[in-house]
Amino acid sequence: MMSAATEISSPVGVIAGGGAMPFAVADSLAARGVAPVLFALKGACDPVRVERFRHHWISVGQFGRATKLFRSEGCRDLIFIGTLLRPALSEIRLDWGTIRVLGRIMAAFRGGDDHLLSGIGRILEQDGFRMVGIRDVAPDILMPEGCITRATPDPAATADIAMGQEVLRALGPFDIGQAVVVIDSHVVAVEDIEGTDKLLARVARLRGEGRVRAKIGRGVLVKAPKSSQDLRFDLPTVGPTTVDGAAKAGLAGIAIVAGNTIAADSQAMIVAADTAGLFILGLTA
Repeated sequence: MMSAATEISSPVGVIAGGGAMPFAVADSLAARGVAPVLFALKGACDPVRVERFRHHWISVGQFGRATKLFRSEGCRDLIFIGTLLRPALSEIRLDWGTIRVLGRIMAAFRGGDDHLLSGIGRILEQDGFRMVGIRDVAPDILMPEGCITRATPDPAATADIAMGQEVLRALGPFDIGQAVVVIDSHVVAVEDIEGTDKLLARVARLRGEGRVRAKIGRGVLVKAPKSSQDLRFDLPTVGPTTVDGAAKAGLAGIAIVAGNTIAADSQAMIVAADTAGLFILGLTA
């Protein structure tokens, strides 16, 4: 695995899914003089925002077309970034390049999301490309260590964080999720396929129904990569929306692993947390 941004070759191919992160990565690369080329996934990538960058459109499953485009652009280094709904095998648009590796693609589908991304990454690497991660291409958008807000965790929150870390370590091998909410040493909710935003909305609903009786301002959202996860793919992400969800869920704060978590729009996230009186803590990896 790569570990230093200076080892990245230019241009870098950004396989871009949905959300803001592909463009944050592209901006970070460009700011350091590394040319980004976006390979925008149809149905996921923002068609307006991608226009700022050199780009090509590809469909999920167009392995042959994608690899030809990567080579034509001189992109040896590739990164997956952005949201993408896991497609069914029947939804994949096959081309001859895909058919050539179909057996390996089907094997990659037999597992969770991390297994799928790692499997596709291995296929690309066997084809001569090099898969890199956020830590390699855009380390400036990762969560730093320590508390980045005015509010800090009290002893109760610290205990909740420790329990949350233990829960995520135990669940990691099962590829279930990357987040858990712990309130007063009780595991209230675990992230599932719906993601962190829906997890926090569920906690807010449970509070509204009176099923969570702890006072407002108690409990922590804890996020961490899965223990067996390839850290080049699908790192946990937090941003202003996460802070808003945590505030609506009545939590005290958010604890995430420093260096292995993407902090999207960090300044807006800090402002939102300070306004809501929440803490955001970067945990030692």
